[in-house]
Amino acid sequence: KLFFTDYGNAAKVERCDMDGMNRTWIVDSKIEQPTALALDLINKYVYWLDIYLESVEVVDYQGRRRQTITKGRQIRHLCGLAVFENYLYTINSDNFSILRINRYNGSDVQALAMLDNAKEIRVYQKRTQAAVRSHACEADPYGMPGGCSHICLLSTSYKARTCRCRTGFILGTDGRSCK
Repeated sequence: KLFFTDYGNAAKVERCDMDGMNRTWIVDSKIEQPTALALDLINKYVYWLDIYLESVEVVDYQGRRRQTITKGRQIRHLCGLAVFENYLYTINSDNFSILRINRYNGSDVQALAMLDNAKEIRVYQKRTQAAVRSHACEADPYGMPGGCSHICLLSTSYKARTCRCRTGFILGTDGRSCK
């Protein structure tokens, strides 16, 4: 799945399949300006910063069990968001400090380090990386990903795929080749 935020005419947190299909709003009320998003891949939770409402909130992948983690003026200065173990990590854009926030109760906020400049943060750890398995976009015997002549996108699961074409091409009737 692909998770993303939008705060145009109607602010929301959404998800869709990797090919853009099955687009679903998972948060569309009491939300104004969601600017950063982080996923707990193990427990299937979505965290986001709303700098207008000055809050950090969480829901499950279906948009249920919504909770506010923390709220206050300091949120409007945060950018980027990552989750690892018991904490959320973010950047304070006023002084470029890395902050660690207890994700279960919003307390225990701690500045870990100062940077020269930063807008985003990521945690890389083996347990947060999805296990690699065979999937529908693997190269076929001719070296074409998923048998697609241009672009292969995973669809509803790792077993399903959708072929797409580069700009200026259209997908042929076989659903794989571009013309």
